[in-house]
Amino acid sequence: MDIRDNRLFLGGIAAEELVVRYGTPLYVYEAETIVRRYQDLIEHIPYRPLRIHYALKANSNPEVLRLLRRLGAGAETVSPGEIRLAKEAGFQEILFTCSYIGRAELHRAIEEGATVHLDSLAQIRHCGEIAPGGRVSLRINQGIGAGHHRHVVTGGAESKFGIPVAQLREALELAGEYRLNVVGLHQHIGSNILDERILLRAAEAQLATARSVEGLEFIDLGGGLGIPYRPEERPLDIRRFGAALAGRFEAFCREYGRPLTLILEPGRYLVGESGTLLATVTDIKRTPERTFVGIDSGMNHLIRPALYGAYHEIVNASRVEGEREVACLVGNICESSDFFARDRPLPLFREGDIVAIRNVGAYGYTMSSQYNTRPRPAEVLVERGQARLIRERETV
Repeated sequence: MDIRDNRLFLGGIAAEELVVRYGTPLYVYEAETIVRRYQDLIEHIPYRPLRIHYALKANSNPEVLRLLRRLGAGAETVSPGEIRLAKEAGFQEILFTCSYIGRAELHRAIEEGATVHLDSLAQIRHCGEIAPGGRVSLRINQGIGAGHHRHVVTGGAESKFGIPVAQLREALELAGEYRLNVVGLHQHIGSNILDERILLRAAEAQLATARSVEGLEFIDLGGGLGIPYRPEERPLDIRRFGAALAGRFEAFCREYGRPLTLILEPGRYLVGESGTLLATVTDIKRTPERTFVGIDSGMNHLIRPALYGAYHEIVNASRVEGEREVACLVGNICESSDFFARDRPLPLFREGDIVAIRNVGAYGYTMSSQYNTRPRPAEVLVERGQARLIRERETV
């Protein structure tokens, strides 16, 4: 994001120019931000061998996938559809994380050649019946969970994910019955974590567990690396996290007797800050109690505020600096929860102004819908000062 002459520029192109070319609502992704975030991980986690597997669920646009594949990323998938997208984007190393799936879906993932993170004792049995003697990874719930909202905490006693660490011995014995080769341990504790100490504590627990498991080739610490959304939030200290993680992993491998591959599965960290949702102010309603600024988008295009109470920075792309007022930014969906911001100091908008909702590169379009029979937006990638359409706007 850049500001020139009090107007918002994305990847060197004025937001208003993008709107003239592509209309609103419009998702815009800045390729430079994605490249920078990927390089941050590679540069600041000095352990090798290191593999970064991008979590497709964050943003599965094929052009975003191809960009990350060119950078050297692998893919982390959670459905047959994501496996297909990963393969079509050219990914060679594909992980598949299961959660309460049927035998047919598990069979398909195995046939596609993905490395499967098994999530339960039942899945170990199913996998053994489908592909006895195969190579698998076990997702372990260490009892540690964290995240920006309770709906995104994926570890701990209340989480539906993972094999409880107390059942590890039973899981290994069951895998042995089917001659499954457990080559990896996996965990994921939650989403958008900004405190590296929590991530390191979870890593320490996983490494302690790994000491008792023979024949491992990799340890996958999952994703969860966060980005700041609110003004008061500080970014994850990737330098401190990377140095501490690398040092601890190297020490573990010396104890284990050989080097293992360290895998991370970031999604939001790589793409979240790259994205901006542009929309047009269509209506301003001033009541005795509140001011409502309406736009030509809604919770069907960005559900995070309605679903999680998530905060996103809101900018007037037409006049970045100017007067402000306490107002609500709302959408055109017939739902009372269709708010992007409630009673927040916002730019003083006029009809026709372009609204920029920031940090929507992750869990924006991928969680969108056609609710109210409203089509989904177009998507544009800005790269090296050039914008190109990477998904056409839907029509009824």
